[in-house]
Amino acid sequence: MKANIPNILTWIRIAAIPVVVWCFFSDIRVEGANFARPLAGILFGLAAVTDLLDGYIARRLGQTSKFGEFLDPVADKLMVATSLVLLVQSDPRIIVAVIAAVIIGREITVSALREWMAGLGARADVAVGAAGKIKTTLQMFGIAFMVYEHRLFGLDVYTIGYYLLLAAAAMTLWSMFVYLRAARPAMIKNG
Repeated sequence: MKANIPNILTWIRIAAIPVVVWCFFSDIRVEGANFARPLAGILFGLAAVTDLLDGYIARRLGQTSKFGEFLDPVADKLMVATSLVLLVQSDPRIIVAVIAAVIIGREITVSALREWMAGLGARADVAVGAAGKIKTTLQMFGIAFMVYEHRLFGLDVYTIGYYLLLAAAAMTLWSMFVYLRAARPAMIKNG
């Protein structure tokens, strides 16, 4: 394993997960008000930004690696799944649980599909596409806003995040369909 800037950013994202969880449940006070959830949301947002930076930096500085290609999506999935569990715990409405199940279920399905396709030598057929990138962007903003929870500049950030996450769930299903459609010929041939 080679230490480089993109991999360090990815490790920072993984290290941020327990910090976000701790903040989410803590009682951090600022001027008498509990600031724990906003702090957890800000930390999640900063960690999400490292996801944008590590790929860009890796390509820009020529620091791409097989280990980085493995670790980056693992970090994303750990961060997203953990945060969705936190949100379902704090907002046990069925729709929030369904959104979380759709997003986590898609991540498991697509990861398994990519691994299977790689075993067939056809991983490029299920490479990340535009739908996946849109899904990730909606999901990162949605989760960050819902974790933040408190109003910001008069805006109901939690509700905005909820609708972004709902849109992310729709894009999640669409992107999964796109990946499964791309893999269909291999499924038929090898099924």
